[in-house]
Amino acid sequence: MTEYQARPGLFIAGSWRYGEGRDAEDILDPRTGRGQAAVPHATDADLDEALAAAQRGFDLWRKTAPEQRAAVLQRTAAILRERADPLARLITLEEGKPFTEAKGEIAGGAAILEFHAGEAMRIYGRVLPRPAGRRSMVLHQPVGPVAAFCAWNFPVLNVVRKLSPAIASGCSIIIKPSEEVAGCASEVIRCFEEAGVPGDVVQCVFGVPDAVSRKLLASPVTRKLSFTGSVPVGKHLMKLAADTMMRTTMELGGHGPVLVFDDCDLEKTLDTLVAHKFRNAGQVCVSPTRFHVQRGIYDRFAAGFAERTRHVVVGDGLDPATQMGPLANPRRPGAIEAMVADATRAGARLLAGGGRMEGTGFFFQPTVLADVPLSARVMNEEPFGPLALLTPFDDFDDAVAEANRLPFGLAAYCFTENGRRQNMLADALESGMIAINDVRVSAPDAPFGGVRDSGHGSEDGPEGIAAHMITKAVHIA
Repeated sequence: MTEYQARPGLFIAGSWRYGEGRDAEDILDPRTGRGQAAVPHATDADLDEALAAAQRGFDLWRKTAPEQRAAVLQRTAAILRERADPLARLITLEEGKPFTEAKGEIAGGAAILEFHAGEAMRIYGRVLPRPAGRRSMVLHQPVGPVAAFCAWNFPVLNVVRKLSPAIASGCSIIIKPSEEVAGCASEVIRCFEEAGVPGDVVQCVFGVPDAVSRKLLASPVTRKLSFTGSVPVGKHLMKLAADTMMRTTMELGGHGPVLVFDDCDLEKTLDTLVAHKFRNAGQVCVSPTRFHVQRGIYDRFAAGFAERTRHVVVGDGLDPATQMGPLANPRRPGAIEAMVADATRAGARLLAGGGRMEGTGFFFQPTVLADVPLSARVMNEEPFGPLALLTPFDDFDDAVAEANRLPFGLAAYCFTENGRRQNMLADALESGMIAINDVRVSAPDAPFGGVRDSGHGSEDGPEGIAAHMITKAVHIA
């Protein structure tokens, strides 16, 4: 039996399509750099058929009882949990993260499905007080067919995050996951299919991203855009979406600031942050990246962070001893290497790592840079890799100013035992999500999203459902 056990394909109008003369591209194994499967690209005719199916699916699904929509989500969650081991293995083979991290990703996806199954039963409107004989109501109704695009870094979770709230709210959806993890996405779609979602309700397509997005967003069928990815691509898609005034949810990049004050539990903070920094090799939109540390503990923090980083075990994600796998694709090692070189030329001190690892695949050392000047590219551009950037600060105002300096506002982290300071940080930081003395900013019942250049709108929580609804006022005399 070979390691790779998936068949990537297009899912359109309830049927699977594979090669059949279509263009295709290879899915690479990040551990070796070798191809392991081919993903077909949707033709223009495929996209036309997907749009027509999505319209039929919306006409059907919007009228379907909430109990039935909830049941599909619950069954999908159960199937995901049953297949956690083989699906986690596939995540490692396509994206590179360690098997245990991949299993955690699947559990997170199942939890979102279960939460949204409950929310499908709680899409409430309200009745407004009026004189006898008159009635005014506020209704919340599904917005319409959704076009969703998602990144490669969480091959299962990103797909679930798009499908779950759309299905719960009564929308149909056309999803275009990343071609680099198409096997994972296809297996998630099969879970929904087996759970009983009608074929016209969910479509899955792959192809050249610009061509697919232009086609789907130009269609009058599409009434909502949901995107997870980079800031430049997100802004480009919003411009396309503006032509039809569609609803948008944009979960874009970040450059997570971490404010470490001198009253924190230093050893516990270091243990927590090093493990979280190198989760998924730093390829996480909410990854802690810019570590601003109060000057009195800065040297001890830097030494402790570097020492722990040097002990992170990097290797094949299927090896139980591995703590960090390879980067996900051949573009990332060169990009990270260039940022490290630029930072050291600008005066940063290299405390750990700093280069590619020997052998095949896309492996890069966990890296720590201290005293990184603000002029360095990496202090202004999201690195999206295993880079920790350390700089000192003197007081509260300096820390907040630096955290808010960049146009990003996705996730921020703070470590302090001072309760008044915790409240002040919650108010002062310009970020959609803030964790204090913790690193978890994602939960099924909490909104997930950013502000400023990091996007708008929320996924997860009741807000994820609301983003797929329109509000209608009805007045009856």
